[in-house]
Amino acid sequence: MGINRVNITGNLTRDPELRSTSSGMNVLKLGVAVNDRRKNPTSGEWEDVPNFVDVTVFGARAEALSRFLSKGSKVAIEGKLRWSQWENPQGEKRSKLEVVADEIEFLSSREGGSGGGSYQPPSAPSDSSDIDGEEIPF
Repeated sequence: MGINRVNITGNLTRDPELRSTSSGMNVLKLGVAVNDRRKNPTSGEWEDVPNFVDVTVFGARAEALSRFLSKGSKVAIEGKLRWSQWENPQGEKRSKLEVVADEIEFLSSREGGSGGGSYQPPSAPSDSSDIDGEEIPF
């Protein structure tokens, strides 16, 4: 038995594409860019090199996600790899490896911010003259 689990974090390269199978199951197709760091052999400098990953989501979750995701959205995806093979109209055999997503976490807000679950601490009072030292519990 083998383990087939994938975790990636990246940005959507295009708007998600929602379709339905003939049986009525929703299928959402995503493209995700995941950066890799490599040392340039010519310059010796480290560079970000993108890897482009196809991701598929099935079922009711596909329709819900299609309403919230768009090109540029930052996401974390957990799923499994699936290899498929087909023949194109010219008779050439083609294949691809894609991620079938089990979980997708939004890492950017709908407004395009930098963190969907970011925490902002409360601001300190600007005028501390009205705080009585005996009311502080420590």
